[in-house]
Amino acid sequence: MTTSLGLSIITLVTLFISLTPTLTKSEGGIDVFLPISLNLTVRTDPFSISAASHDFGNITDENPGAVLCPSSPTEVSRLIRFANGGFSYNGVLTSPAPTFKVAARGQGHSLRGQASAPGGVVVNMTCLAMAAKPAAVVISADGTYADVAAGTMWVDVLKAALERGVSPVTWTDYLYLSVGGTLSNAGIGGQTFRHGPQISNVHELDVITGKGEMMTCSLKLNPELFYGVLGGLGQFGIITRARIALGHAPTRVKWSRILYSDFSAFKRDQERLISMTKDLGVDFLEGQLMMSNGIVDTSFFPLSDQTRVASLVNDHRIIYVLEVAKYYDSTTLPIIDQVMDMLSRSLGFAPGLMFVQDVPYFDFLNRVRTEEEKLRSLGLWEVPHPWLNIFVPGSRIQDFHDGVINGLLLNQTSTAGVTLFYPTNRNKWNNGMSTMSPDEDVFYVIGILQSAGGSQNWQELENLNDKIIQFCENSGIKIKEYLMHYTRKEDWIKHFGPKWGDFVRRKIMFDPKRLLSPGQDIFN
Repeated sequence: MTTSLGLSIITLVTLFISLTPTLTKSEGGIDVFLPISLNLTVRTDPFSISAASHDFGNITDENPGAVLCPSSPTEVSRLIRFANGGFSYNGVLTSPAPTFKVAARGQGHSLRGQASAPGGVVVNMTCLAMAAKPAAVVISADGTYADVAAGTMWVDVLKAALERGVSPVTWTDYLYLSVGGTLSNAGIGGQTFRHGPQISNVHELDVITGKGEMMTCSLKLNPELFYGVLGGLGQFGIITRARIALGHAPTRVKWSRILYSDFSAFKRDQERLISMTKDLGVDFLEGQLMMSNGIVDTSFFPLSDQTRVASLVNDHRIIYVLEVAKYYDSTTLPIIDQVMDMLSRSLGFAPGLMFVQDVPYFDFLNRVRTEEEKLRSLGLWEVPHPWLNIFVPGSRIQDFHDGVINGLLLNQTSTAGVTLFYPTNRNKWNNGMSTMSPDEDVFYVIGILQSAGGSQNWQELENLNDKIIQFCENSGIKIKEYLMHYTRKEDWIKHFGPKWGDFVRRKIMFDPKRLLSPGQDIFN
């Protein structure tokens, strides 16, 4: 996550290309020629170039030739049409432009330069969100959807929706991400088992294709583009507006962390809970692993129980944390006691190891912000993050646990970060969209979110990731990576499998010159 780019919008002087043909260039980058007729708001100062060259992963560093800070989607369209050599001025077609790549960047939370455009132009989508204010988030009259500028952060969508008593129904764990960024991947979290990923909760999009065309799309209007862009890794177009589904907003949350020492019981209870109906089931479900060779964070638990929890982790080497939440307000308060009683009586955890907090809805959804602030204060936020996110078929989760968790992670000298471990339901995903998942009714989201702080070498952690992937390959566990960064075409073909043909066909339809999102390394 890089916030300095957003701040620079306020503090840096805007450069308007309005008088003479201009050459923008970054050190070591490819020349980008932007003619007078484009009238684009671009930045080429060292600060802007540097801010757009690295991301949350803090592993790659790719300088663009320029950063576009658009005041409207039309500016983005003009830029891309010029890159295609098809921009006209006063009815006269310009000569073919020197080809350069274009990448949309929201909050820069990618891990391996996926939002970069080496030597090309990075489009700062935060500018579009700022230009759209106060209408960056517009709630429909009936409160069933919100039209959102794609560069808007999800936390701002939440704030605007709550003012009307409504809320999006599914979230990522971290809210300081852009709407367009998560929709270009999938957008997953603890509500995915119930409502699907964020891409399954979009009614309509405005998109600028790789040909510079401004198109509106939905399930019925230009569906080929709609299906392709959602989860499409920025390959077919740049999202400028999204119509997001909304539901009634609760006011409070019963937030529980339940501890297990037995993996089989942990797995059984997780899968049972995601199969229950909404009325008497939970609204949020995730899981974490607390391992004795890592940092054991006991801050969630009452002060009187923190030593006991830490001792449990030390004694068992690993404790499995089932994290669930039930949302409520004054109208649903009567069923809260029933749900909490069901959890305490029917789940297979050891007695006395269920801990509950009662918190405001906003505070629950924004919980990771508190963790971010802690890490920033310790200088452990802007460090390399060689994270590994994978989807594991439910039928092989025991094999994965035995080989990866017990066989690899627990045998490391130390671990530095969080390991997420929870199931979701595949029937909540739209298989027509670009995102890939295992072909089973239940699959697990595994996030090995290690950070290379202090003397830790990120390459060592990357090597561990390679060992995990190799173990799955050797064991025949057909995982799918999420937020992946492949550099070989054959790996992309394998990843998309039966969807590869459609993926290539859509690329030819909507970005035939392969200008968009070069940092993904799919069509370079």
